[in-house]
Amino acid sequence: MGKIIAVVSGKGGTGKTTFTSCIGFALASMGKKVLCLDCDISLRNLDLALGLSDSALMDFSDVLSGRCTLEQAVVSHPKYPSLFLLAAPLAYDGFRVEPEQAATLMGAIRESFDFCLVDAPAGLGQGFRLATQEADHVVVVTTTDVTALRDAQRTVMELERFPNGKVHLVVNRVAKKLLRQLHTTIDDAMDAAGLPLLGVVPEDGDIPRCLNQGVPLCDDNYYAARAFYNIARRIAGYKIPLMKI
Repeated sequence: MGKIIAVVSGKGGTGKTTFTSCIGFALASMGKKVLCLDCDISLRNLDLALGLSDSALMDFSDVLSGRCTLEQAVVSHPKYPSLFLLAAPLAYDGFRVEPEQAATLMGAIRESFDFCLVDAPAGLGQGFRLATQEADHVVVVTTTDVTALRDAQRTVMELERFPNGKVHLVVNRVAKKLLRQLHTTIDDAMDAAGLPLLGVVPEDGDIPRCLNQGVPLCDDNYYAARAFYNIARRIAGYKIPLMKI
C-alpha cells in the first residue's frame, strides 16, 4: 500500500507547492510511482509548478462525484512518466468533501501509487483537514521568519493526534548570511516548532525561475535540487546526512 504524505504550513508563502513538486520529481526519478494531489481549492498552483497546467482537465471533485475514475482524472508528466497530478477544483461552488469520500479517494490512491504528496492550502480550514485526514505522515514546511515559525507552532498543535515520528519539519529558503544576521540557527527553528528535522532547503534563485517556467528544478539546478533529492531519499527510507548550507 502506498504512503500518503501531507505537506502543510500555517502561513502562506513558505514553499509547500515548491516542496511538493520538487519531492515529486525526486521520488519519480528514483523509480517510484508518485501522485501529487492539490488540495488548494480555487487557488491551485501545483499544476503550474509541475508544468502541467494545460493538461489538467479533470480534478478530484470529478472523481468524488463519480464523473470520472481516478485513473481518468490523473495526468502524467511527459518527461517523468511515473509522476502524476490530481488537480484541485477551480472554484468552491458550495463544494464540500465528506470524510467518507476522502477516505474512499485516499484508499484508491494507496492502491495505485507508491507515494501521494498532498499539497495543503495555507491555514487550518477544509483543505488542511482534507490533506491530513488520511495521511500517514505530515511534513510541516516553514522558513526561519518569526511569523512562519509561530504559525508552524499553531499547525503542530492541530497535529497532536499523529504519533511521534509521523510529523517532521522542513526549513525552506535558508540563507546562511541571514541566519548570521538574525543570530539564529536551524536548531532554533526545530525548537520553536517542536518537531524533528526532515531536511533543510537553501535559498536558491533557480527555484522561482524554474517554477515560473514549469521546468523541473532537478533538470536545471544542482544546489537546491540536491537538498530536495536528499529529503526524498529520507522519505523513501534511506539514512542520508543533512546537506551543509
